[in-house]
Amino acid sequence: MNSSQDIIRSFYDNLSSGNAPGALGLMAPDIEWITMWHYKVEGRGPDRVAEGLFKPLMAEWSSFSLVPNEFITEGDTVVSLGEFIGVHATTGKRSEARYAHVWTLRDGKISRFRQYIDTQAIAEARR
Repeated sequence: MNSSQDIIRSFYDNLSSGNAPGALGLMAPDIEWITMWHYKVEGRGPDRVAEGLFKPLMAEWSSFSLVPNEFITEGDTVVSLGEFIGVHATTGKRSEARYAHVWTLRDGKISRFRQYIDTQAIAEARR
């Protein structure tokens, strides 16, 4: 069985390779997705994450990546620290925003996600 950290690393790996279905497949059917950013996931579940986050994120940014550089794990909770790096599709401006993601797993699936990000760095790229 994969460790909690392995599952979260797999999530980032799937996203970086463009495998959104693989990332969504790591989520529990009732995942709760909480963000600080303007993207809002209404309700629960992988389909809601795809509609409320993945689709608008891909529409707004011509390119982006999440670059985790540190993981802190305790049981079924994983904190990843890293950077969102993206180029805004409308302004062409680059953003480098530090983040902290708090992941909770249940029965080997991601059941909760909480995001903390430098919203000022994002806002500057959007102007």
